[in-house]
Amino acid sequence: MKFTFGDIVVVEDNLIGVIVKCWGRSIAGPNVGKDEPKYEVYVRSFRSINEYPESQIERYLVRHKELSDEELEWQANAVRGL
Repeated sequence: MKFTFGDIVVVEDNLIGVIVKCWGRSIAGPNVGKDEPKYEVYVRSFRSINEYPESQIERYLVRHKELSDEELEWQANAVRGL
């Protein structure tokens, strides 16, 4: 799984949310191992918790300073899950 409880994420292109529950892949039924992990995300703009598949969630990246080349590489690896 790419995200964990408490991660700040972006959904629907520009909405900020927080992961509140992680659902793994199905271990029973016809789609065993085929479906991707799903996450419940609290989205402040909606004031509700919505479920999103992993492919529709991006990690929120905070920029409070100019990043060095090394930091940019580290951040890129973190986003790709390396």
